[in-house]
Amino acid sequence: MKKLFAAATLAIAGFGAVAPVMAADHITLGRTILLEDGHHGAKIPLLVCRKTDAIKIKAERDLRLNKAVFTFRNGETRTINFYRNLKKNETTDWRKFAYRRCVKHIEVYGEAKDGTAGVKVLGREKD
Repeated sequence: MKKLFAAATLAIAGFGAVAPVMAADHITLGRTILLEDGHHGAKIPLLVCRKTDAIKIKAERDLRLNKAVFTFRNGETRTINFYRNLKKNETTDWRKFAYRRCVKHIEVYGEAKDGTAGVKVLGREKD
């Protein structure tokens, strides 16, 4: 009985070790809400620095996405312009950085079509 329990425990632990390898290669960097007034950016401060080599933005409601400004650990910023309408659950294409960067802060500019619209910023995690 002890051998069976040990084998089952080992098998379950093995599945847990395999799961991160089989996981999707993207991570959620942050979420925010855009308002109808598109003049002010919606800020996403990150508690920890997240390394990524590319970003993608997903709309959780219909919106007009103008741009996103990324601040890196060393203080540099990068502005990525989109200037496009996104429908609910639609995503942009991957926009690459020159190399893996450590993102500390994100600011998304755009306008919600019907009051407010949620936005999710995804990063690509490759080793």
